Amino acid sequence: MPRTRIKICGITRPEDARIAVDLGADALGLVFYGPSPRCVSVDQAWEIARVVPPFVTLVGLFVNETKLTVRRVMEAVPVQLLQFHGDEEESFCRAFHAPYIKAARVRPGLDLLKYAASYPSAQGLLLDAYAEGYGGSGKTFDWSLIPSALSLPLVLSGGLDAGNVAQAVRSVRPWAVDVSSGVEAAKGIKDAAKIAAFIAGVRDGEA
Repeated sequence: MPRTRIKICGITRPEDARIAVDLGADALGLVFYGPSPRCVSVDQAWEIARVVPPFVTLVGLFVNETKLTVRRVMEAVPVQLLQFHGDEEESFCRAFHAPYIKAARVRPGLDLLKYAASYPSAQGLLLDAYAEGYGGSGKTFDWSLIPSALSLPLVLSGGLDAGNVAQAVRSVRPWAVDVSSGVEAAKGIKDAAKIAAFIAGVRDGEA
């Protein structure tokens, strides 16, 4: 199978960004959502961006933000991919003329084929567990709810950690996996050993 890409989300410190990249992360997520304990300011995001080397994707995560706020972040921070985690419509997501992925909070009854088809301009579909409120839930969902014929590349999220990511990769065969709380020592503070174990689990699942 193709190599599974790995995104470490909720980066709040430059030192965590360096560790994640050194251990093999393909992408780093910056959260611009005030209620999240992993939210970063533009100044924090810039300090993180300064240590990210070429060919590692910097992702900006937004939840039901205004166009003005998204544009202000894009002007100040070199994010290369946008992630919309709220109820944004396709016309909003593509208004920034930048690559984006759209998150879906999975629960029984959600037609993921129809959902993916409603975002034809997206680069991928990120699937997370449903929870009240927005942002990462830290919980897994029933992977059998994922149809086999999604029209967009699949990014699997929701409760992943070193203990379950190998099985997730074997079962779902996603294009990429996304982890935040599963590699943390505390909210917003990443743990190098957990990141290393998570990435090892991804590779084990590919075998």
